Amino acid sequence: MKTIKSKHIVFITGAFVTADAWQEWQVFFSERGYQTSAPAWPHKDAPACTLRQRHPDPAIASLRLETLIEYFIRTIVNLPEKPILIGHSMGGLIAQILVNRGYAAGAIAIHSLQPKGVFTFKFSFYKAGWGPLGFFTSTKKSFLMTFREWQYAFTNGMSYEEQKEGYYNFLTPESKLLIRDGISDAAKVDFKKAHAPLLFVAGGSDNFIPASLNFSNFKKYSHEQSVTDYTEFPGRNHFVLGQSGWEDVAQYIFTWLNN
Repeated sequence: MKTIKSKHIVFITGAFVTADAWQEWQVFFSERGYQTSAPAWPHKDAPACTLRQRHPDPAIASLRLETLIEYFIRTIVNLPEKPILIGHSMGGLIAQILVNRGYAAGAIAIHSLQPKGVFTFKFSFYKAGWGPLGFFTSTKKSFLMTFREWQYAFTNGMSYEEQKEGYYNFLTPESKLLIRDGISDAAKVDFKKAHAPLLFVAGGSDNFIPASLNFSNFKKYSHEQSVTDYTEFPGRNHFVLGQSGWEDVAQYIFTWLNN
């Protein structure tokens, strides 16, 4: 049975973008009675254009997954109640880990990066992720997607103007070490453990985190008394938070939270 009484939502952004991507989502859920926050990642509390001007940024380059997990734990424990976590991409993985550790009343993993042990053979996943992994390059320097990489990994199927606007407003440099941590023990989840209600949201047109990978992630959970749900939206790419029609995804999540 699913009962989520919390009225606090913590939005967890993913890699490569700023927390500003949640602004419209915060308005959407605030208007429906939730208190919301979307904490900027360490070293990323600035507009995207400012962060790009700092590239290559050794501070961003030093970010690790466990550091981010501990950062969000410190945010959560200062709230008056366990929050609902809504995370996108790497933020979805962090939400899964925090649910696994008992820090959430419920969570939604939107196009979530997979925990350790979940695999896909989709070529698009490896094509989109190869550059950010930064093999054979210095980990002391941050990684910055080119516009062409952004078009393929995040905004495929959108108009050129929409792609350009998203790139300018949200794209940031990223830590190669952080991306590599996604295939390390730092990204482990105990799939057999009891957990708070968890919803996976996948996108049928996502090149970066294909829907099939999200479904494999969902299917790994095996605790029969815990609620684990899955839904897929055709036509949603990895820029789902800012893609036209994002309200449909937000509305589905709101309905799931309140049913």
